[in-house]
Amino acid sequence: MTGLTDAALLEAVRHTFDRARSDPAAPFRIGVAVSGGGDSLALLHLLHLVAPDAGYDLHAVTVDHGLRPEAAAEAAQVADFCAGLGLPHDTLRWSGPQPTGNLMDQARRARLDLIAGWARARGIGHVALGHTADDRAESFLMNLARASGLDGLSGMRAVWADAGVIWHRPLLGQTRAALRDYLRGQGIGWIDDPSNDNDRFTRVKARRALRALAPLGITVERLSGTIDNLAVVRATLTGVTAQFARGIREESGALVLPRDLWAGWPEEIRRRLLICVIRWMNGASYPPRAAQIAALAAGLDLGRDATLAGVRFRARGDHVLITREARATMPPVVWGMTWDHRWQVQGPGGESLHIAALGAEGLRQCPDWRQKGPREALIVSPAVWHKDRLIAAPLARNEPEWGATLGPSFGMFILAH
Repeated sequence: MTGLTDAALLEAVRHTFDRARSDPAAPFRIGVAVSGGGDSLALLHLLHLVAPDAGYDLHAVTVDHGLRPEAAAEAAQVADFCAGLGLPHDTLRWSGPQPTGNLMDQARRARLDLIAGWARARGIGHVALGHTADDRAESFLMNLARASGLDGLSGMRAVWADAGVIWHRPLLGQTRAALRDYLRGQGIGWIDDPSNDNDRFTRVKARRALRALAPLGITVERLSGTIDNLAVVRATLTGVTAQFARGIREESGALVLPRDLWAGWPEEIRRRLLICVIRWMNGASYPPRAAQIAALAAGLDLGRDATLAGVRFRARGDHVLITREARATMPPVVWGMTWDHRWQVQGPGGESLHIAALGAEGLRQCPDWRQKGPREALIVSPAVWHKDRLIAAPLARNEPEWGATLGPSFGMFILAH
């Protein structure tokens, strides 16, 4: 992975997006998340060189969390660099509650949420992130310390779908050193984030541990090979899980799980499907704790009702009805935004409208709702409101001008995650 030619780096980046492009003749808009560090700056420059021949329409974005006083000046440097390349650039500033607890993880989540909203607003379907083989190796060590299983040890995903955007990591096969060599060869400087040397952060400790392990032959390159092998196993198991999931039926945003199928599934398939069910419904980046999933599975075996992580499991004769927990749904959002992590509403909307759960009061205004689906599913389905007045309930009554779609379907979510 070291000593790559510039041509090889360019080809690696182009290959990623040519595979993702379904129609070569259609416009292909790519967002690039750029912090100003060496990895993301190299990715931006490589894509900039590839774009004219490949027909890519590039847009750069930088997130300023406001966590460091230098961040605003660094975002301005990135903007100047993009202007020099003739690329559009936006700086997004975090204005909500500041991240707490695991600072780096919370900042990452805030960053991805902001970028996803930015991309959707501009019709950008694909976003590139500058993670490298070093990031993969560091994450492997961090997850090893947490006694993670296959999913945690099989590495960062190269591509996945989330929040209405397809995310790509084109540089996972390249080392940080190779990208900095590339930038030096191009005469491009980069910004060094001082937090990269702060031992408060687990990733910094993992980075130093990698240097200490090098004399044993445990290098970024060697770990990348191990991670690749584990990723093959994980992909196979994901495909098998998706096959089992075909027995689960979607209904008005709910899932119907036949109890006889559940009884015959292997333990690992059960565990994986429960995690996928919960994350598909609640939009969480991480699953509940292993002990919670095990307790949920044991309860389902006994026909018990349960609620976990904002998702309800209700035994109904020969099946289990799985729905969103009403009090856990997302607050109202303005028209045009994704609601509750997965719903998009279509119709003659406007700025004065908002999207929120239909609720019991809204359901009372849908006289034929029993023909549409289970009550538990419909009260947590999206509805269009003007202040307190129900305008449309696409899933609970006949609304020729309105529709609501889930993205992605449960089966596609399993394969993409």
